[in-house]
Amino acid sequence: MIRAQQIKTLLLSLVCVSLITACTIRPSAIPGFPQDEDSAPARQLDPDSIADAIPRDEPRSRRGNPSSYVVRGHRYYTLKSSQGHVERGIASWYGTKFHGRTTSSGEPYNMYAMTAAHKSLPLPTYVQVTNLRNGRTAVVKVNDRGPFHDNRIIDLSYAAATKLGIVGKGTGLVEIRSLDARQPIQTPPPATPQAPVIQAQHPSEPEIFIQVGAFSSRQNANQLSNKLAHSLGEKIRIQEINAQGQAIFRVQIGPLASVEQVDNLSLNLPRLGILETQVIID
Repeated sequence: MIRAQQIKTLLLSLVCVSLITACTIRPSAIPGFPQDEDSAPARQLDPDSIADAIPRDEPRSRRGNPSSYVVRGHRYYTLKSSQGHVERGIASWYGTKFHGRTTSSGEPYNMYAMTAAHKSLPLPTYVQVTNLRNGRTAVVKVNDRGPFHDNRIIDLSYAAATKLGIVGKGTGLVEIRSLDARQPIQTPPPATPQAPVIQAQHPSEPEIFIQVGAFSSRQNANQLSNKLAHSLGEKIRIQEINAQGQAIFRVQIGPLASVEQVDNLSLNLPRLGILETQVIID
């Protein structure tokens, strides 16, 4: 017969396991985790008829905002605020495989809705996403966690990816800007018959780099640069910036021709002792 103390110990163990599980996201339940093939639906959308998400002042998701969570042994931390958040990087998208599944915020994923997944923004957060290659923009509601694929910063719904023009390629170079639901989105006024319509210039082609280190010593930056140039045969640049009055030398590989090249290089860098990298879009 199990004694009362043994029962108490067993119950405490079960509680601890539950708490750990609540802060850990399983790979089988998240977008952006490489497993079975995802795909676009048979029903295609007209990108010019897709309406943006409308930012609303909503309470935070109770289940979607743990202080941290673990995926594939890596711990991610949820931002306390999305105010002023701006970042550039590579976007991906998810479709039929996850349609109808529960997102990290508790809402069902709808690939026809204007939503997205992000690793650290509070849920929900509304963001404006700009395709840096064609200038198209979309407003989406971030209500899920992901993408947990190296070198990706946001997973867009099929509808959002269609509006931005990245469904065909699978990825796109984007800029993300958080929005305040209490403030109107700034849009240019419509043209009037008296004012000539000025065609917007096509955005300059963005360039992709992989940042592999940042040093306060130029000598250290030069040493890493020379090592990589010899080992990889790729162009290396050292970018000097000023951080709070101190010079920082950032070592970056590139410009690189494609997202595929970024991914391939990233797989080779650990053998050179480089484990922490960052994709830079200029």
